[in-house]
Amino acid sequence: MNDMHAIPATSALALEPPSTTREWLSVASVALGAFAFVTTEYLPVGILPQIANSLGITDGVAGLMVTVPGIVAAISAPAIMLGAGKMNRRHLLLLLTLVLVASNLMSALAPSLPIMLLGRGLLGVALGGFWAVAIAAAGRLVSESKAAKATALIFGGITLATVLGVPFGTFVSTLFSWRVSFAATAGLALLTLLAQWLTLPSLPSREGLQGRALLGFLARSNARRSMLLLGTVVAAHFTAYTYIAPFLANEAGYSPSAITAILLGFGLLGMLANFAMAGSIVRYLRLSLGAVVVLMVIAQLALPALNGWGVALAVLVWGVAYGAIPLGVSTWMQLTSPQLPEASSAMLVTTFQVAIASGSLFGGLMVDHAGVSSALWLGAGIGVLGLAVMLSFGISKAPIAEALQR
Repeated sequence: MNDMHAIPATSALALEPPSTTREWLSVASVALGAFAFVTTEYLPVGILPQIANSLGITDGVAGLMVTVPGIVAAISAPAIMLGAGKMNRRHLLLLLTLVLVASNLMSALAPSLPIMLLGRGLLGVALGGFWAVAIAAAGRLVSESKAAKATALIFGGITLATVLGVPFGTFVSTLFSWRVSFAATAGLALLTLLAQWLTLPSLPSREGLQGRALLGFLARSNARRSMLLLGTVVAAHFTAYTYIAPFLANEAGYSPSAITAILLGFGLLGMLANFAMAGSIVRYLRLSLGAVVVLMVIAQLALPALNGWGVALAVLVWGVAYGAIPLGVSTWMQLTSPQLPEASSAMLVTTFQVAIASGSLFGGLMVDHAGVSSALWLGAGIGVLGLAVMLSFGISKAPIAEALQR
């Protein structure tokens, strides 16, 4: 038996060297990367009408700027996890952040839709790869006892980007142009690259995800059903949310500055809901997730019939609902197969990105053929389908993990 196994846990922690300032700075650089990636991914949502007018395309076609990176990221997440081989994870993270810089610059300078979509495709490659390695690397940047705190800090970058990403792009576009919004995000990515270059230690590769683990995960019917639950709930959001700016401008008559304020409120309330509901999500997962999905569906159905302050209020209610949804569906996926955490993580990223891509794609088709309000109705319909999938697991009060493993 290894001598360390004979040491009590408290003694082992006492022998563990404390995390240094340099190590926490490296965690902060990865959290900054999370902020830059998610901000870039969501950036077009707030400036969709401006880009569509500039490139001479419809709002629905402009939604491909959200669809394309989602599709590419869905493929690249497991592909990079399987194919990165022995490449040092420090070098891989730096390379992916460099691709993020190039993606934003290409988008900022894009003279046409094909060039724009090429830039957004590059984002998808970098995005999928980043999530495939960043969370796993978090626990290696600090001492073992601080790994959970480091991971939480990186997820904090995601939360902040969810709050600020869309209104940031709208605000900068209002002051200057949508091209400056992408240029500013390129600057943020460049700052991230510099921070990671200065702080990230060498991260030699460890044994990564194996193909048989992915196949084993996908062989489980409950795992596949959980992926369907995740996919429908997230797609329900992005089918409608991708086109919220055209709706607020064209249907509700809000000015660009008012749209910025509403989207900022959406993000802030979502962040508060994320933290406020963390405890209930863990304790009462079915009830909490079901409640916020119902709330999102109600808001989407109500929006086309409202006007004035009613529209703003419904969007804010939607923000409260969606703020708790990523945590809820992620927790559900993690409980599906706790014995296969890496496979579950990879398929979570893939399913989430497929949901974003498909939601924005079908929402765009509805916008161009039946008006922007139709995307809200479609989103609500997909949300109801997600509720049906959830009910297929039953309404037992038993823990999800036990229910899924029977």
